Amino acid sequence: QVQLVESGGGLVHPGGSLRLSCAASGNIFRWHVMDWYRQAPGKERELVATFTSGGTSIYADSVKDRFTISRDNAKTTVWLQMNSLKPADTAVYYCHGLAEFMNYWGKGTLVTVSS
Repeated sequence: QVQLVESGGGLVHPGGSLRLSCAASGNIFRWHVMDWYRQAPGKERELVATFTSGGTSIYADSVKDRFTISRDNAKTTVWLQMNSLKPADTAVYYCHGLAEFMNYWGKGTLVTVSS
């Protein structure tokens, strides 16, 4: 059974930092991509950060220069370093993976930015 498991969410003050992790497990030969989405209350799920096929990281405009996506060489673990967090970043953050033409999702981890 393929699983994506996120960790690292929590409550943080504005201006603080968090690092999210996502570990993939299961019988997948090769992940095409693993990336991060988020869904704020009352809003649609949106892409936060991903990689191009060439390995370049790209970001939503709202998180550019504050968030950094990274991955291990085996591409089975992906991280999201989030700095200078704002209340608008409050959301459930989901790890997403695409492999063998199938989309997989983690259960999400809640990030709350509040004073």
